[in-house]
Amino acid sequence: MIKSIVLIGSGNVATHLGIALKKVGCKIDQVYSPNKEHAAILAKKLKTKSCSTIESINQEADLYIMAVKDDAITELTQHLKLQTSPQPSRKVGTSTPKERGKIIVHTSGSASMEVLKNVSKNIGVFYPLQTFSKDIKVEINQVPFCIEANNKATEKLLIQLAKTISYNVNIVSSEQRKTIHVAAVFACNFSNHLFSISEKILNDNKISFDILKPLIYETIYKIEKHSPTQVQTGPAKRKDKKTIQAHLEFLKTYPEFRKIYRELSESIEKA
Repeated sequence: MIKSIVLIGSGNVATHLGIALKKVGCKIDQVYSPNKEHAAILAKKLKTKSCSTIESINQEADLYIMAVKDDAITELTQHLKLQTSPQPSRKVGTSTPKERGKIIVHTSGSASMEVLKNVSKNIGVFYPLQTFSKDIKVEINQVPFCIEANNKATEKLLIQLAKTISYNVNIVSSEQRKTIHVAAVFACNFSNHLFSISEKILNDNKISFDILKPLIYETIYKIEKHSPTQVQTGPAKRKDKKTIQAHLEFLKTYPEFRKIYRELSESIEKA
């Protein structure tokens, strides 16, 4: 069983995972971040120790969760090497130790699992499919977790751990995870950017973004029961050229937004 965990990272994902795992009784041994202050803040929340140098990372934990940016994963793996630890033999009457590799995982949606292969014998992915902000609560028991590992024993342990904090646990290959991550960027990050554009246009005209919230909520409600393709509406879907042209005329003072509007309208028309 995984009894002790080191969090490598102190950002949004590390914060939510650390809090969730601690709540179900996992021991968070340490928080690492190159930013000493950030590591200390999260460590205080989790009532544990912090460190800011790779050399100071505790080598005695069972699991290391690397919740950092993809570029930082590559950088860290060049310097981090986890020791193996002795495990008593299962044979009765002998004390010959058997070497057991520590488990290290990352939480990235797109980085390959293989980037970790030089760090430990047992590697994997512990990817929570959700958007996280440090101070905004997430119902983590509903978050889909995508699990991958380089051997069955590690896979089993990661699944067991994920199931302690989520009802939605999936075994997913690297290629499937990349597909999911691309789709998630469209569904979440790009959608939120479009909300930001809407907010900017409204604010510039002294109108509150709140006026759009019922519309946004209804859009989300519809796709709970229907395919997004089935419930697409709007001038592009209707091929209402006159309205589209009027909108493009309005957006002349927002050339970047105008370009996005035109390209998305063309994409909807072709769908």
